[in-house]
Amino acid sequence: MMENPIDKLKSLMEEANVGLFCDAFPPVMDGVAVCMENYAKWMQKKAGAVKVITPKVPGADYSSLDYQVLDYLSVPVPKRHPYVTGIAEMDPVFLAKIAKIRFKIVHAHCPFASGLAAQRIAKLQGIPCVATFHSKYRDDFARVLPGPIVDGIIKYIIDFYEKADLVWVPQESVIDVIREYGYKGHVEVMDNGSDLVADYPEKYFVEARQELGIKPDEFVMLFVGQHIWEKNPRLVIEGLARMPDVPFKMFFVGTGYAAEEMKQLVTEKGLDDKVTFVGVLTDRTAITRYYAASDLFLFPSLYDNAPLVVREAAALHTPAVMAEGATASTILTDGENGFLVKNDPAEMEALLRRLVADPERVHRVGVQASKSIVRSWEDCVGEALDRYNALLRKRNLPTISII
Repeated sequence: MMENPIDKLKSLMEEANVGLFCDAFPPVMDGVAVCMENYAKWMQKKAGAVKVITPKVPGADYSSLDYQVLDYLSVPVPKRHPYVTGIAEMDPVFLAKIAKIRFKIVHAHCPFASGLAAQRIAKLQGIPCVATFHSKYRDDFARVLPGPIVDGIIKYIIDFYEKADLVWVPQESVIDVIREYGYKGHVEVMDNGSDLVADYPEKYFVEARQELGIKPDEFVMLFVGQHIWEKNPRLVIEGLARMPDVPFKMFFVGTGYAAEEMKQLVTEKGLDDKVTFVGVLTDRTAITRYYAASDLFLFPSLYDNAPLVVREAAALHTPAVMAEGATASTILTDGENGFLVKNDPAEMEALLRRLVADPERVHRVGVQASKSIVRSWEDCVGEALDRYNALLRKRNLPTISII
C-alpha cells in the first residue's frame, strides 16, 4: 500500500515543543533578551525540544547551549547598536531548516520581523501563537519618526497582537499601556522572573565590595540599563550634582545612544570623581557583583514597562528608587520594598540625602524587596508551560509533556 504523501512529509519533520521568537537575544543584552534566554533555558530543562528563532548577531556562538538557536540573516538597526533586524523569509538557509520543524506552539516576544515569522508558522501549521507585549513601542519610534508614521506603526503593532491566540503582559500596570495603544482583546499577566534568586551568604556582599574597591562604609548607588534619556538618567545625575557635600560612589552599567552625553553631563556637574561608567557587562557574574556591592539602585525610568533589573537588584537586597507614577514603579510600595520619587532633581536630592544618612533603613527595605518582588525564572516558566498546555487542550491539540 502506497504511503500517503502528507504522512510521509510529517514523518520527515522534526518535532519541537516550543518556538521562541524575538528580535533580541544574547549576546545582545536587554530585558527582553534576558527573558528569552531564561524561557529557553528552563523550558528546555522542563520539556525539551525548544527552538529559539532570532536575527543573526555577528560573532554569536550558540554551540554550547542545550537548545537550538535558528538565526537568520540580519542587518544593524540604525542608531541602535548592537541591535539587528532582518526578514526571516529572505534567508533560504533558515527557511530550509525551519521547514523541517513541526512545533506544538510558538511564542512571539516581539511584534516585528520575528513575530511575523511566528504568526506565519502558526497559521501554516495550525497551532497557537502566544504573544508578549514587553515594551513602550510608541516611545521608541516617537524619538526618531514624525507623529503620523508613529501612529501607523502603533496600529500595525495592535493588529499584530489582535491576531495572537493569547496576549501576555509582564506586569498588571502594562495592561493600561496596551489598552492606551488601542488593544481591546483579552490580556493576561505573566510575571517575569529573575535568575538571581540564590541565598547569597553575607561574605559574598563583603567580597563584592572588596573586588570593586569599595570601602566598607562607603554608600554606593547603581544604574543598570540602556543609556537612553527615556530611562531618565538625567534625573539621577542632576540629583547627585546637588549633593557635593555627601560622599558616595555611583556606577552606570550599560550603553546606548545617550552614553556620551551622559558622560559630558557628569563632567559638567563636577561628578567625575564620584561617578563611574562601567560599560556593557554581558557576564552575569560580573553584573551580580555590582548589584551585591551597591546599597541603592537608581532607576527612575519613565519608559520601561516591567524592568528586570529592578528585580535583579532586589534579589541582592538592593532596593530601587523609581519614578512616582511610572508604569514600572507600580510593583513598589514606597518605603516598604523600594522608594518612589517625583520627577524633580530637588526631590531626588532630598530623598537620597535621607537614604544615605540611614543605610540601615535602606538595607531593611532591600531585604523586603527580595522577599516581595523576586520570583525565580524556573517558577515563571513552569507557569508559562501550564498556560501553553491549557491553550493546547482548548484547541484539542497535543500538549507538551513536562519532564
